[in-house]
Amino acid sequence: MKVMRGGAAMALLMTIAVLTIVTAQLEDQQPPPPMLPEEEVGGCSRTFFSALVQLIPCRAAVAPFSPIPPTESCCSAVVTLGRPCLCLLANGPPLSGIDRSMALQLPQRCSANFPPCDIIN
Repeated sequence: MKVMRGGAAMALLMTIAVLTIVTAQLEDQQPPPPMLPEEEVGGCSRTFFSALVQLIPCRAAVAPFSPIPPTESCCSAVVTLGRPCLCLLANGPPLSGIDRSMALQLPQRCSANFPPCDIIN
């Protein structure tokens, strides 16, 4: 059996530690909501993930304690997605770095012409 030197052993231990942490995080994650037929999600024909990706331009406007107003591209994405997809996101799993109450204000802040989402607890 070959004995590892200090640097190689430390690198191996660090690799094992990182893999252990990543594996634990992956096991703790909830699976994304399945893609449902349109009528089951109130008219949103997108998956949770694709709707979320569409709202990337809004990231700064919905960060916790952010004073940044939504940009024109954010508001365009809000209007394009529409109420059903926004409500799908609002009722989805919590997302790190997103203040849900600020996200729920996007339609009003963007002058979108649709009512607020009903939040299912």
